[in-house]
Amino acid sequence: MSLPFHPLETDLFARAQWLLDPEWLARDPDLAPVLPTVLARNVGQDWHKAGTFRHHLVGVARSLSLWQQPRDVRLLGLLHSVYGNAFVDLVKFDPARERAQMRELVGESAEHLVYLFCTRSRTQFVQRVLAQALQADGSLVLEQGDGRHLLTPYEVAVFIIVTMADAIEQWFSWQDDVYSGFPRLEPQRQQAVHWAASLWPGPMRPTGRMLQQISALAQALQHPGLKQLLPLPPVFAHCSQRLSASDEAAATALYWSVIAQEHPLLDPDVATNMLESAVRHNPWVGEPQMVLAQLYLAAGRKDEAKLAAASALQLFSAWGNSWDKRVQWDAWVAWTRILLQGATVDGAWPERLDKLNNVALRH
Repeated sequence: MSLPFHPLETDLFARAQWLLDPEWLARDPDLAPVLPTVLARNVGQDWHKAGTFRHHLVGVARSLSLWQQPRDVRLLGLLHSVYGNAFVDLVKFDPARERAQMRELVGESAEHLVYLFCTRSRTQFVQRVLAQALQADGSLVLEQGDGRHLLTPYEVAVFIIVTMADAIEQWFSWQDDVYSGFPRLEPQRQQAVHWAASLWPGPMRPTGRMLQQISALAQALQHPGLKQLLPLPPVFAHCSQRLSASDEAAATALYWSVIAQEHPLLDPDVATNMLESAVRHNPWVGEPQMVLAQLYLAAGRKDEAKLAAASALQLFSAWGNSWDKRVQWDAWVAWTRILLQGATVDGAWPERLDKLNNVALRH
């Protein structure tokens, strides 16, 4: 049974390569003018999930740039929590006093999106999108303390796409536990009781539940009132495919069993079979395919290694963020390119273990 590998799209990979430059944000003509003001609020010193608040804001903006979103949407990605929200108590700009300053900085339409995204209930938004509660034209009604608020179809499409980028940038197993059941509203769990779940960053497993939710949000963009409003992100076959909760859970468990070496250590076929099964369950993330490519290379199966590495590189290029957050996105991309080179160039993959430390990309 063949594996669901993806061909590498040269245009998408070229966009990803540009974003590998650590100075890409400073060179973006739309985002660069905003960056000094944001950095002046010490976002690089604030903790945020798998990194700092700066890492998070930049990572969300990076995915939106890869997804070729317009200026206002990319600016929302860079600023999406700066007024604070129900999830993040990081008020970098006071919405009662500094909205005029923000409007002057980014423009009225972008600031409007930032303000809405920070002040409307994102939990309720996700609940209602997942419940397929969109109106016939793609609009959505939210109910909050100040009454009913109607999000226009454009605002709904923007919020779905930014929510997808926001989730993939930050979510890993620690949040699976502390936000267990999201977006369902659960009673408050006491930290003293659930102390083991509270220990940050925990085992740093990839999420076992959030990707299927992102896929459901993505598919909502196929709604007739939303589909033509913004470029569809190039994930889940351009938002056309769903990942089931059972497939996601199985794929994550199989992948992590290999990473944690919870299998026979002298029989690589076991690990290979587990990763192949993980890819069949969830063909939408690159890390299992990347590890599988290395196992193929070690076994001398270069043709299969080339397919797996190219597919992994395609998926990393499609997301702009990593699923397995033990290392950053650019490191996953770098090692995957090494594997693809090893599968393509004769004699490029070392047989000796110590020589793995010496491999380098041949430009």
